[in-house]
Amino acid sequence: MAAGSSPSDVELAAALADGREEALAQLYDRYGGLVYSVALRILGDPARAEDAVQESFFSVWNNAGRFDANRGSLRAWLVTTARNRSIDYIRGRGGRERREQGLEGETASADTTSDPWRELSRSMERTAVREAVASLPAEQRKAIELAYFDGYSCREIAELTQAPLGTVKGRLRLGLEKMASYLQGRGLLDV
Repeated sequence: MAAGSSPSDVELAAALADGREEALAQLYDRYGGLVYSVALRILGDPARAEDAVQESFFSVWNNAGRFDANRGSLRAWLVTTARNRSIDYIRGRGGRERREQGLEGETASADTTSDPWRELSRSMERTAVREAVASLPAEQRKAIELAYFDGYSCREIAELTQAPLGTVKGRLRLGLEKMASYLQGRGLLDV
């Protein structure tokens, strides 16, 4: 990583694997707000969301050597880790203590200071993600919404939609691939 420049996610992952703490700080600066918003949307509890975020970054830090850019982006890995940690919290509380929120809801910010450029950037990202989700076929869109916005597991989605588990997993994979392509085409996702 060159001093003064912003490293790509692949460079950041390599620095994490080398155990460089500044890479973890850069990763948090880059994706902390996004990861927090995913955890908060699933958990509906700011304190638990903060715990899930901390555990997610800790997990990525400890497993950075396993990152494979050919399997997905660092951002996706981190968001998926946060989603899974959040679902683990829900299951640990025994029951359906989810606070379901629509995709149109505003994302909570992890920091308390107001930065108009950061807010504009986040707003543009939210709009692009909404458009990417809306562009999906109905079955893929529903699977993505249930998994990433409502916090359901693949097995739960299969039960809810009365579809085979393999079909649900396929819909999620295809939907995420289409969304990644859509966001890459708009310059919002690293290759």
